[in-house]
Amino acid sequence: MVTERLPLAVIIVSWNVAAHLDRCLTSLKHALTTDEVEAVVWVIDNGSVDDTVEMIRERHPWVELHAQETNLGYVRANNLGLTALLDRAEAIWLLNPDTLISEGAIRTLLAFLGTHPGAGLLGPKLLNADGSLQECAFRFPGLTQTLFSLGKMPDRLYYTALNGRYAPALFEQQDGFVIDHPLGAAMLARADAVRDVGLLDDGFFMYCEEIDWAWRMRKAGWQTWLVPSSEVTHIGGASSQQARPATTAYLWESRIRLYRKHRGWLTQALTRGLVRRTFSVRLAQAESANWATAYDRILTAWRSHGGRSPVEHTKEE
Repeated sequence: MVTERLPLAVIIVSWNVAAHLDRCLTSLKHALTTDEVEAVVWVIDNGSVDDTVEMIRERHPWVELHAQETNLGYVRANNLGLTALLDRAEAIWLLNPDTLISEGAIRTLLAFLGTHPGAGLLGPKLLNADGSLQECAFRFPGLTQTLFSLGKMPDRLYYTALNGRYAPALFEQQDGFVIDHPLGAAMLARADAVRDVGLLDDGFFMYCEEIDWAWRMRKAGWQTWLVPSSEVTHIGGASSQQARPATTAYLWESRIRLYRKHRGWLTQALTRGLVRRTFSVRLAQAESANWATAYDRILTAWRSHGGRSPVEHTKEE
């Protein structure tokens, strides 16, 4: 017996962001209602020690809560939901808990997916809390973007194509445009595309997993689009700001994994030399033991033969 699939499944992974999540779920429920979209919504909580679990049970009993005893990491938690929901919905929305969903945003994304059969991954236009445009679409990273990330390039060039940015005018139009990858805060994936390329790579504990996913979809023939007429407000950094040295290490560990998967040996070699020189200096000048540990992890990961996977680390580092 074939069961008809829902139009949408939503997965939200949370970690100690109860207030943000409460607002997100309130806006999501309103958007689903006004857009008349039937969906299943999962919240996978990564062992929060605040009142996240209690808040969901009391204020949002319509949500399917999956509370984990430990922090699985963003990617592994999302993959739990993807595995369970892939056959239940036509599209799956990976949504950050620090987002607010505008009316019409969901309906617009689903309609776009329906009229663009080659689209495997979509991103809405993201707005900052003050309503200004947030950077939400990028070209695949390489050596030049690394130079910017390490502060080696002029600030005046930061928001240019040299740093993988798209022209601001593109975000003011109503039509969608093809991009390399979206910011992962609110990316919508076609279920068929996920079946084709597989789940998120859980070798990424956090960061770069959406870039890798979009890259794999590109290689498999799927397109990634930014849809400006769908708007989502993204506060940004609500979880990652809680542990800056550790999250800095996760970021750079993820980047070397990404480059090894998708960039050639020359780009890898040039980038590796640049990163190792930069973080060797930072390690020598580390302002705390936590930062020294983070820099040492980055240097270990960027050695020629690699280092530990970010998954092997714990959130407490």
